[in-house]
Amino acid sequence: MKYPSSPNQGWKLWFERDTIVHNLEFFQNFIVVSLCIGLFCVMLIRLGEMFLSLLQPINFQAITSDILFVLILVEIFRLLIIYLQEQRISIGAAVEVSLVSALREVILQGVVDIPIDRLLGVCAFLVVLGGLLYLRVWMFQRFEAIATTRNEHLSQPSTQDLSDNQHFQLRRRPPSIEQYPF
Repeated sequence: MKYPSSPNQGWKLWFERDTIVHNLEFFQNFIVVSLCIGLFCVMLIRLGEMFLSLLQPINFQAITSDILFVLILVEIFRLLIIYLQEQRISIGAAVEVSLVSALREVILQGVVDIPIDRLLGVCAFLVVLGGLLYLRVWMFQRFEAIATTRNEHLSQPSTQDLSDNQHFQLRRRPPSIEQYPF
């Protein structure tokens, strides 16, 4: 950070783009950490309530709903952690949270008790989410094919001149789908 040479320049530093962006990112990360702590507390409370409800006569629908709700909270927690680590939202995790949330609502109400128009809407929503997951995998495969094509065009020494150890070092481990920002 620059040090002001006069008192008037001190105020100007606060309004530089880099300073503003850095401060906003800091406050945004503070909010996300606060959400993580709150979410973790809610997960602990729900787990305690779920275990206490097992002492009473078992209601499978309520227990299943509680388990799915805790799983949704875990996925949201994972989404927030990914955001803190990489400063981006993981589309795959967000779609998984949406899928589990929609299925939880269907299980909670029961398929038989849901009106047909609402059930068709949930089905369309699930098809769209499944399409997003498929599109994510397809994009990963497409980007990997492009990267492989580019690597083949780069000049590499022939494998006949390399020892087994050098040949093994040339082969790289395929990247995981989590490396891409989609």
